[in-house]
Amino acid sequence: MARFRLSDPAKADLTAILETSEARWGSAARRRYRALLAAAMRRVAAEPAGPLSRRRDELAPGLYSFHVRHARDESAGDRVANPVHILYYRAAAPGLVEIARVLHERADPVRHVGAEGEG
Repeated sequence: MARFRLSDPAKADLTAILETSEARWGSAARRRYRALLAAAMRRVAAEPAGPLSRRRDELAPGLYSFHVRHARDESAGDRVANPVHILYYRAAAPGLVEIARVLHERADPVRHVGAEGEG
């Protein structure tokens, strides 16, 4: 079974994302978005170089990105209408993916991922 782990910056990203989701749209929306994020993480763990993932070697060697909207059909519960986050991840070991960051789609990944950013 493929697994994933979260880097410390990714943990902080998720905390901020879910707190913002609850503050803006309520606890039910937070639960839906959390389920979507978890589905996206399971998806990249199971298929790190899948067809909907992008290689991001320009940011860091071996780095990939995956927009969470691609996991909407795999998320339990009600559908999230407009997901806006991207997972940045890499293979940490055989069968293990490390989620380096979870960033808003408008964020400049150069500032947050790779050699110059954290993760």
